[in-house]
Formats: sequence, C-alpha cells, structure tokens
Amino acid sequence: MSQQQDSTQGSVSVNRVGLALFGVYVLLYGGFMALVLAGPDLLATRVFGGVNLAIACGLGLIVAAVVLSVVYILARASRDRPGRS
Repeated sequence: MSQQQDSTQGSVSVNRVGLALFGVYVLLYGGFMALVLAGPDLLATRVFGGVNLAIACGLGLIVAAVVLSVVYILARASRDRPGRS
C-alpha cells in the first residue's frame, strides 16, 4: 500500500471518529432539548448548591463538548504522529 493510500485511509478513519463524536453530542443536546420541552418544571429543580437542573445540564453540555474535542484531538494526534506505521 502506498503512503498516499495509507494517509487517505487514516484521514477517513479520523473523520469517522469526528462524525461519531459529533453524533454523540447531537444526542446529548437533543436529550436536553427534549427535557426542556417535556419537563420545564423539572428543570427548575434545585440539584445541588442552589443550582437548578437547567444550569447543571447546560454546564454538563459544555464539559461534554470539551471532552469530545479532546478525544478528537488525541485521535488526530495519534494519526499524525511521525513514524506511524
């Protein structure tokens, strides 16, 4: 297999990882939006430290986005590492 073919297959692999991570985030966000539509009263519930569930879920989405980004960056870095066979 040529180096160009290997590079193309690696890019496709990393792109699939990126799309899968995007899909995970869309599901998380969709779940949050479903909760907003189905149970707005539930979102007003205080969960800890006076913070309501809506704020906690919103911060959770932000943290999830950062974690998913780091996973993608690591996948990309492992693909681009020099000397990778």
